[in-house]
Order: sequence, then structure tokens, then C-alpha cells
Amino acid sequence: MEEVTFDGLQLLSLPGRVMRPRATSEQLVDAACERIGSGAARVVDVGTGGGAIAIAIALACPRADVWATDISRSAVPLACANVRRHGLADRVHVRQGDLLAPVAGLFDVIVANLPYVPAATAADHPDLADEPFDAVFAAGDGRTHYRRLVAAAATRLAVDGILLLQLDRRVMAASFAELPALTAALGPPAVLRRAA
Repeated sequence: MEEVTFDGLQLLSLPGRVMRPRATSEQLVDAACERIGSGAARVVDVGTGGGAIAIAIALACPRADVWATDISRSAVPLACANVRRHGLADRVHVRQGDLLAPVAGLFDVIVANLPYVPAATAADHPDLADEPFDAVFAAGDGRTHYRRLVAAAATRLAVDGILLLQLDRRVMAASFAELPALTAALGPPAVLRRAA
């Protein structure tokens, strides 16, 4: 176990088992906090890893009730440990499961930094070789997880809520009404062709 710094916070990390938070994800925190302000909000961080984004949002927005989900059996205990470390167990709730499945109800803000680098390009990213493969790389064009999340958000995002995705080192934002446009922007699933 190691310590890493994210958004000025000291967090526990499990190199090789849970992806280390990157400074580029701080823009997701900024975008969420700008939206939440000083008001109350129900927030979910999908694909939380070690809990960095969820914890940073909770600390910056003291009236936010934050949920954090991850499918990884290594990530969930690590996120729980980081939540306890920062004294947030009463406002950051970590659950294991796929995307929004482990949490109920509507959310004002959904944030996600999911695996999106195409698996076929893994050799082009030596800087990511020490990270867990499934936390970084995804099949096809890499956007399958995001397409699934946008579809799920159509029934889980509050009418006046916002979905914030990190993709290619930038934040994509969509209100409830803009979800169809975001689906179009993500494009259709890439067809994988087998070599003859």
C-alpha cells in the first residue's frame, strides 16, 4: 500500500490492483462542485476506484450526500478505507457493483471516469502499464462503459441534474435533456472485424 496525493488530499493506494487517481480527474471534481455549490445534492461517483473523486467532492461540498460505486473487489475496500481516513463515513457511501446498479433513486450529479482506452492500443500506452488493465482499457473503441452509463442515466438522473464524464482528458457534461445528444456524440459501438 502507498500514499498518493489527489486534489490536495492524502489517499491510500494499491498499485497494480486499483488505478491511482490522476490530476486530470481533478477537473471532474471542479465541474461537480461548480454545479453543486453550497446546496444540498445527491451525487454518485461511478467507477470510484480508491474513492478520490467522491471524497474530494464530499469535502468541498459539505451538504452533498455522495455515493461511490465500483465493480472491482479490490477498489471497494480501498475506497472504504479512504472514506474512513477522511472522516466521511456518514456522507460517502461505497457500494460494489456495475455502474448505477448498486444504488437506488435519482441523482443530481453523476460523475464518472471509466475505462475508455481501446484495449487494442494498450501497447501504445507504456505509461499505463503499471495500472490494472481493466481499470484503464475497454473493448472495441473503448466507449462501451460510457454508452451503458448514459443509457442508465436516462432513468437515474434528476430532471434538473447533470452527468459529467471524463473522456480523453476532458470533461463532457450533459443535462437530462442533453443525454440523447451525448449518446450521439459517443457514437455507435465499433464493429470488431476478425482477420480473414
